[in-house]
Amino acid sequence: MLEMRPDCERCGADLPAETPGAFICSMECTFCATCSEEMDDRCPNCGGELMDRPTRARKLQAKYPASTERKFKG
Repeated sequence: MLEMRPDCERCGADLPAETPGAFICSMECTFCATCSEEMDDRCPNCGGELMDRPTRARKLQAKYPASTERKFKG
């Protein structure tokens, strides 16, 4: 199951699990659409391809909550 990280690791933008606009690599590094585009859809951490992260339905978030650990080091 995806960790569904709550923020962009590069700029700190909020990325709620139930909304589109997040991009992840196979290691679940997470970035917003703007940062992903600026990095040519390549993860700066592992070099993997950044892909659209699927959304998680609100009704499933109670049973499978998104992560609250922010990764932005700003």
